[in-house]
Amino acid sequence: MLEANTGTKPVAESHAFDVGALQRHLEARLDGFEGPLTVEQFKGGQSNPTYKLLTPRRTYVMRSKPGPVSRLLPSAHAIEREFRVMGALHATDVPVPRMLLLCEDEGVIGRAFYVMEYMDGRVLWDQSLPACDRDMRGRIYDEMNRVIAALHSVDPAAIGLGDYGRPGNYFDRQIGRWGKQYLASITEPIAAMDRLMEWLPAHMPASARDESQVSIVHGDYRLDNLCFHATEPRIIAVLDWELSTLGHPLADFSYHCMSWHIDPSVYARGIGGLDHHALGIPTEHEYVARYCERTGRPDPDAVMADWNFYMAYNLFRMAAILQGIAKRVEAGTASSANARQSAVGARPLAEMGWRVAQQS
Repeated sequence: MLEANTGTKPVAESHAFDVGALQRHLEARLDGFEGPLTVEQFKGGQSNPTYKLLTPRRTYVMRSKPGPVSRLLPSAHAIEREFRVMGALHATDVPVPRMLLLCEDEGVIGRAFYVMEYMDGRVLWDQSLPACDRDMRGRIYDEMNRVIAALHSVDPAAIGLGDYGRPGNYFDRQIGRWGKQYLASITEPIAAMDRLMEWLPAHMPASARDESQVSIVHGDYRLDNLCFHATEPRIIAVLDWELSTLGHPLADFSYHCMSWHIDPSVYARGIGGLDHHALGIPTEHEYVARYCERTGRPDPDAVMADWNFYMAYNLFRMAAILQGIAKRVEAGTASSANARQSAVGARPLAEMGWRVAQQS
């Protein structure tokens, strides 16, 4: 399944647009842009369709909403936020592409879009990294750890993002948001989601309510949203910032750590049940300890003490995201050929989240 996400394909009929109109818009507004323009669609991605724009002199990447705003869930597909946060982070230690142009006028190609620098590297889909040797796997995981620690160490106000998220308890707002998104996306009711919507607000630990812990959170930080150098274990771009905001860094980091808990037979991006030592992948506790060292947290065990809440929350959140994909499949706006297969993960992840909650 994962290999099918690699590379480009002809633009899907459901995401086609007037290439001539786009070319005219870019020629008028993007410095140095010269046609003729040809367009391919990246196979990966299920939320916002992503395109490779090819010209004789230069290659670009375009991200768009999957349709006009009138057809989308409220607050979803926030490409304008992606454009803003990556533009602000470009001068930091967090590797991001250079932002080139944002167009929110749906009259140009029928939906909002932005254009950014094309990063020529590798996107790695299988988190067990089967093509890598043991040493390389360890270095890739350490690089992922380094970059998320760098993100959570950025002062949002210092780069103009002090207003990038709403004030108040992050978890209360997120549980409310994803509960509403799930309810708006139901195709078949999931009892575990109803239980988690009740359990999570009632069992929030003090660490989650600590409003002094605020950072830029990516919202979907995982291996296949990172572009690595062609040969080195070095991230050259963090991609897909649609869910980014200001929030609790441990919400973001624990989401990233869900992989250690998810069996790849349940959801393809998991590494649960694998022999991490043999693979050269750190244990979850080792990975948490390295993050704590990099971000100045003195006690990894204190972080792990509330880990079941964070895992239950993130499994609930991920199930809501996958339920949204299921709804887009039903509506015909899902942008990936694998969207239907991903959508079936909503129920098992929600049920896993409820099991984790009961262990707290």
